[in-house]
Amino acid sequence: MEQNKEILWKRVHHGVITEPLIDYLEMLVEEQYDLGNKVKICIGTDSQKKGKGYKYAVAIIFEMKKPMGLENGKMVYKGMGAKVISGTFVEKYKPSLQERMLKEVQLSIDVSYSILPLLELYEIDFEIHADVNPDPMAGSHVALHEAVGFIRGMGFECKVKPDAYAASSGADKLCNG
Repeated sequence: MEQNKEILWKRVHHGVITEPLIDYLEMLVEEQYDLGNKVKICIGTDSQKKGKGYKYAVAIIFEMKKPMGLENGKMVYKGMGAKVISGTFVEKYKPSLQERMLKEVQLSIDVSYSILPLLELYEIDFEIHADVNPDPMAGSHVALHEAVGFIRGMGFECKVKPDAYAASSGADKLCNG
């Protein structure tokens, strides 16, 4: 998804991103690599009722990790915080809950594919977080199997609630803001 005209990309507490999303993320990656840090990116989408439609928010969680040395032959990292990039838009359509959950996943996949060259070039750890719940009593459970299958079928690592913080925490806050 090239910088879609519907989606306005912003960095939380820093304002609108004026360059293509992939270029902006590459600048952030290079800054961290110059500091010797590792990067992980998680993308998740949420939606909330807004007027006669729904507000969608895509959250890109850009995690920074400092290498602390080897422990039992494996590199150990210390979390150095995260930067949040958000994209939001409102759609005047009332889909079913299942359709809405799958649209959220589609948006996350679209953004993921738009930055895939960056992920591959820098070998960035990456996950898509789906705002679906494995608990059969939860409403979003109706889309669990389709959402997970869709994400994995497109070749991406998938997390669902309660581990899907990019969607259920990051994007959720952006929807309500």
